[in-house]
Amino acid sequence: MFDIPILRFGQTYESMEKQPVFHFDTGEAVAQLHQATGAMVKLDLKKAQKARDALRAIPISKLIDICKSAAKMYLEETLPCGSGSLSPAEFCRLQSATTGLPENMCAANMRKNSFVLSHMDEVLDALTRGLPYEVLEKGYGKESRGVMVSYQATTPVFGMVLPNNSPGVHTLWLPAIPMQIGLCIKPGSQEFWTPYRITEAFFKAGLPREAISIYPGGHDVGGAVMTDCQRAMIFGGQTTVDQHAGNPKISVHGPGFSKIILGDDIVDHWEDYLDVMVDSVFANSGRSCINCSGIWASRHTREIADAIAQRLGPVVPLPPDDPKSSLAAFTTAGAAEAMNNQIDEGCRAEGVTEMTAKYRNGSRLEKRERCDYLRPTVIHCTGPDVPLANTEYMFPFVSVVECPQNKILGQIKQTLVGTALTNDPKFTQQLLDATNIDRLNIGTVKTVQLNWLQPHEGNIVDFLFRNRAFQDVPPAAH
Repeated sequence: MFDIPILRFGQTYESMEKQPVFHFDTGEAVAQLHQATGAMVKLDLKKAQKARDALRAIPISKLIDICKSAAKMYLEETLPCGSGSLSPAEFCRLQSATTGLPENMCAANMRKNSFVLSHMDEVLDALTRGLPYEVLEKGYGKESRGVMVSYQATTPVFGMVLPNNSPGVHTLWLPAIPMQIGLCIKPGSQEFWTPYRITEAFFKAGLPREAISIYPGGHDVGGAVMTDCQRAMIFGGQTTVDQHAGNPKISVHGPGFSKIILGDDIVDHWEDYLDVMVDSVFANSGRSCINCSGIWASRHTREIADAIAQRLGPVVPLPPDDPKSSLAAFTTAGAAEAMNNQIDEGCRAEGVTEMTAKYRNGSRLEKRERCDYLRPTVIHCTGPDVPLANTEYMFPFVSVVECPQNKILGQIKQTLVGTALTNDPKFTQQLLDATNIDRLNIGTVKTVQLNWLQPHEGNIVDFLFRNRAFQDVPPAAH
């Protein structure tokens, strides 16, 4: 069993309080997390500047080289993990054991994280729009047009309260390191593996240990990170989003409500886009905010829903080490059953039909001794105002909604990723003008097909730095 300590500015710290972490299916204890406290985090953050100072001693170009070296180590090498060490295969096995995510998906998410690290120069160039590195290093300098600009860091460390749902979310905070901002991490109670492994890869590649702190623990730890870090990121449900709305210190990542919209000009040929729709719903077991949870069109919606249901309805849970395993387990007691009951209740409303039931052998909810599964579910909605028309769940779930094209953009509400299948210039312009779509794809781009050189839910550079006026006119010598 792995003993996972606290990291306080890179130094291991053993706590008297430890939280065991169990295999989701067998119940075997596979690790124990040393527990930090909110008071510890608050005390340490008084010295947060030491993390930024350690990083500022290294040029950004060198930090990018460290990221690239760490990418290869993270993906390919055996690295320390608490009281032991893990090969990539062992890492995927244990990550699967505590999160319920199939091992093949753990490996796929490793490749995502490694890709971002290995292309960090391109990522940084895209996020800063080609800003010379010296501008971030010195705080001022000339951009490509020769104009003097100044960017001031808003925080010495980037705080984060990380989730358990998918290891792919860690791509969001990786660019902070080459921008010379330290990390203060509260990892998920089940998906702590990735932050620790990436950190060990960073250290082995030459990153100063003072740059990263990791504090496993309870809600008080998350609260301290959110209140005492000048900039912090948190993941959660709609309640979390609403709680922190309008707070410039907090970057909130909630439900994506990502969607595919079929324009009137192509909807009669919807069969040509079935693979795009199915993959957008089903990839990564539907656990990501970028998975499609709504498909909107003016007609053929029942046929579209039925075709997707034929593909997804027969899917069954498989052992996590099966290469074909495509469904993640729910490891929190009662969570899957509560979602299942909500869906059943919604399906009793007029205008709502579950399309997968007739293609599924058995019930949607599959209960086991220590975990549960929810099988893919496709819902047809006759209009945007019926229950389940704008709903998201953490498994392959999608509502296919019938709505006139001229009303879609006013009805879809906030949408993280919107893929619009259309060649209509007028509708395309309306989509470009729609402020309720964060990431817009025009054409056959799956909602889960991210371009890592594009900002995700806001630009991390704008969050961690502020652009201010600056003039450099040395006084006359005397």
